[in-house]
Amino acid sequence: MDKTEEKSSSRGKIYKHAFGLAKKAIIVSFFVTPIRFFLELAGFPENVIFIIGLLWLTLAFAVYWGVQLYREKRSYLILLLSLIIFSPVSRFPVFVFWWIDTRWEIGTHYGLYFDHWTQALLNQVIYGALVQIIPGFLIGSITLAVMKNRKPVTV
Repeated sequence: MDKTEEKSSSRGKIYKHAFGLAKKAIIVSFFVTPIRFFLELAGFPENVIFIIGLLWLTLAFAVYWGVQLYREKRSYLILLLSLIIFSPVSRFPVFVFWWIDTRWEIGTHYGLYFDHWTQALLNQVIYGALVQIIPGFLIGSITLAVMKNRKPVTV
């Protein structure tokens, strides 16, 4: 195997690893958004349902991934790729609930901010993903640094 094939194989492994991590988080996010939507419909106060959201989920997964990845050679890259895969995909249900809210004038917070589907898609999927990726990478990086530099416990 020459160096080009070796690099390609290494990149493939990195992407596959990142996708494997993101896949689990995506599945969880596809449950979180509908739960939040239906809790809002049920009349729960915003301060209660605020904690059920994609940003908190992203931060939790970033910490989890930091703990899982700290022994990996390219841990920061895998963390970033996982967030880049996870974040935009996790935002699509938010866009769907925006459409449902505006189509049937339900009155949840999903339909408050955007007048047209292009605005909603751009803001929910692109901007919303950045709102998840940036703090997620910061928290995940801090977790990785702490895990890599911690001293073993001696008993």
